[in-house]
Amino acid sequence: MKQLEERLGYLFHDRSLLENALTHSSYANENKQKGEASNERLEFLGDSVLGMVVADHLFRSHPDMPEGELTRTRAALVCEPGGGGPKAGAGAVSQAGPR
Repeated sequence: MKQLEERLGYLFHDRSLLENALTHSSYANENKQKGEASNERLEFLGDSVLGMVVADHLFRSHPDMPEGELTRTRAALVCEPGGGGPKAGAGAVSQAGPR
């Protein structure tokens, strides 16, 4: 985790939260006896925050855009095809478990 913090230039106050954020559900399921929790709850929260920020930006930037088009545009920007979460989600930095 220290190497990640160095690369990001940010020190996390609660490293356990960082480890949880980077723990994929498949790893957590395989390591239930260790009490590992997956990142799914944090991912849900992050997806919701990202959706709100994008919705606010679209709403303010496109005052004449109808609601249906705002919804479709937000979904295209925030969600993967099939509703799997943000396009730029944690998959790029997620790992099979804490290191």
